[in-house]
Amino acid sequence: MARDLAIDLGTANTLVYMQGRGIVINEPSVIAVNRRTGDVLATGEDAWEMIGRTPGYIVAVRPLRGGAITDFEVTEKMIRLLLQRAGVSRFSRPKVLICVPSAITEVERRAVTDATRRAGAAEAHLLEQPMAAAIGADLDLDEPAGNTVVDIGGGTTETAVISLGGIVALEAVRVGSFDIDTAIQAHVRREHAIAIGERTAEAIKMSIGSALPVPADGEAEVRGRDLVSGLPKTVILHSAEIRDAINEVITQMVDSVVRCLSSSPPELARDFLQRGIYMVGGGALLRGMPERISRETKVPVTLAEQPLEAVVLGAGHCVENFQALKGMFMDQRR
Repeated sequence: MARDLAIDLGTANTLVYMQGRGIVINEPSVIAVNRRTGDVLATGEDAWEMIGRTPGYIVAVRPLRGGAITDFEVTEKMIRLLLQRAGVSRFSRPKVLICVPSAITEVERRAVTDATRRAGAAEAHLLEQPMAAAIGADLDLDEPAGNTVVDIGGGTTETAVISLGGIVALEAVRVGSFDIDTAIQAHVRREHAIAIGERTAEAIKMSIGSALPVPADGEAEVRGRDLVSGLPKTVILHSAEIRDAINEVITQMVDSVVRCLSSSPPELARDFLQRGIYMVGGGALLRGMPERISRETKVPVTLAEQPLEAVVLGAGHCVENFQALKGMFMDQRR
């Protein structure tokens, strides 16, 4: 018997949950392809190590950017490899539930489901990432009460107010953790005249980045390529300058949360104060981010116990209780 699967197809990371076994794959959403032959050379961690370090005919790419599929063919190859690694074959064709950003278009929805079926799934269903996170958080979704989920991923920030098993208000912006990395790269280039890659920018964000001043403010030594001489160069970056560099991106994220809450029915305002906001996604791990959102919205914020895994765990719960929860899938609610 085929074990059904749930896949969190994220811009930054892809996670796979197998029925009865839990999370079996958790790796970066990167695939390395030989342009000359079309062969897939590596995926996940191995492909991530290749970013910025490959010859011209080998490309290490993220098939999803800004919550949107930028390369349908590569995305299909990645899904096919994920299903193969999860044990899917011609003789075992499982149902597959895929978590996708709520901002994706109708064309992208169809492309994801078609690619999943061609890759070997018997059925393919879609679930919005904020809904999956809410299910994973064990929130009371069937009650006539407002539950708010903020999912800050690599390419999108999504805020959803959920009541009676459906999304009442939604605000999704194509701004995420990668935009923070890009802002850091631009700052270092502009202020220190050195070029750094996205891997280095992410390391800076994780070591000294923050959304608010924090007690652990510090500094980091960064190596890059001098834009004038072209030679390696080392500079010291401070927490305060990185915070200023990424503030515009953080503000866009926070503003989207505020817009979602303000567009919700007024009857739900009391629920926000009582139940607070539930945060998931890699961007939620930026130091001071929950406190920044709480300060701007005047609503208490709770960070998920497992922010990176919350979405796929919620989808996994749907897979384990398929018949009871299938009414929440995107394709079932039309």
